[in-house]
Amino acid sequence: MIRTEVLVIGAGPAGIAAATAAAANGRKVIVLDDNLAVGGQIWREQTVQKDDRRPHNGSAKQQGLEALFRSGAQVYAGWSVFDAHASGTVEAIKRSGHEEIVDEFGFDRLILATGARERFLPFPGWTLPGVVGAGGLQALVQGGYSVAGKRVIVAGTGPLLMAVAAHLAEQGARIGAVVEQAPGPKLARFAGSLFIDPAKLMQGARYRAALWNVPYRTGCWVVEATSGGDSQQLQAVRVSNGVRTWTEPCDLLACGYNLVPNTEIASLLGCAFNGSFVEVDERQRTSLPNIFCAGEPTGIGGVDAALVQGKIAGLSCAGKDTQALQRKAAAGRAFAQRLERTFALREELRSLVQDDTIVCRCEDVPFARLRDRNGWTDAKLQTRCGMGPCQGRVCGPAVEFLLGWKSVSVRPPLFPVPFEALCSQSGVPETENASSQN
Repeated sequence: MIRTEVLVIGAGPAGIAAATAAAANGRKVIVLDDNLAVGGQIWREQTVQKDDRRPHNGSAKQQGLEALFRSGAQVYAGWSVFDAHASGTVEAIKRSGHEEIVDEFGFDRLILATGARERFLPFPGWTLPGVVGAGGLQALVQGGYSVAGKRVIVAGTGPLLMAVAAHLAEQGARIGAVVEQAPGPKLARFAGSLFIDPAKLMQGARYRAALWNVPYRTGCWVVEATSGGDSQQLQAVRVSNGVRTWTEPCDLLACGYNLVPNTEIASLLGCAFNGSFVEVDERQRTSLPNIFCAGEPTGIGGVDAALVQGKIAGLSCAGKDTQALQRKAAAGRAFAQRLERTFALREELRSLVQDDTIVCRCEDVPFARLRDRNGWTDAKLQTRCGMGPCQGRVCGPAVEFLLGWKSVSVRPPLFPVPFEALCSQSGVPETENASSQN
């Protein structure tokens, strides 16, 4: 077992801030993240080496990464946590080539900074090649996928849509439209509320300026994705505003309905929840005394809120006062609430699925096989919905929206783990430090 005083799960903005604050205040800190480079989904494109000694004159993400590498926190990249115990240990696996290594990590205090993932809602044609998540397409482009010259429709809901569209346009994509399901009056009120936060207002203005010639269709949603002839490749989408429906030609549809918090580990540990989010106090402490949580699992509030919450969690684990940060934290929570109200999913989206629309992509379960089931347990027994490799991470939020089913349990392993790896328990040396990005 590898032991540490503070274990941080997740190396996105919240985890980076938490680990840096705890390590800078004398605590031994280990960070586990399932990506090979730190930064999480939002900062994944940033590459800063641990021996970089440039002054802090760059962006917030560059400063954050540099501070992490200088803090003394050890980063174990490529490690995925599949089991956790409130008594003080987690189990994680690292895949390296054809080899899997499983080890235990012991902690005195645990900080969950597990971030969020995109919410996907099924509609006819959503499984066609060319239909991808909005954030997923952005990640593909950051990894080298070319969208130059491709016609792209960006659709769904949430502030991510404009950010993705602006990034794709910068990479040469031809953005046909941004299709936002939230109604215009709600968006106008939300925009007005940003006058108390000039930085966010300017960020939104920059995105809109980058897309000045792109239609921004509010109160609209994609009802179907279609292919042409014998081809299974996406060729167009049908869009509706509830009054009329029209066709938008495209090569790619980037579609996502805001974010869903990654709370599986918190649920497995037995942390209390407030709705869909982990319940925390003003020091980011959960209902369990040695477990803290920061960032999107406590409320979808964006990078700024995640950074403040992460710092509070790290300082709390180091026994330091956090009073000076509470005002910023409160502002972040208020912003998260405004986001939730503004981008709430509209009722019309529930009626898009047809009997033959696939809901569980892992197990090819159509909606017709689910609608007469009595809940998650019955559906799993009769259809295997939610029992594939993603373990309900994609179909779970969709089914909750469509049928109102809540997940009844979270059990280890949190994702498929080879039996051979569980038996080997070969471990890694305690001196491993993967913060070099290798």
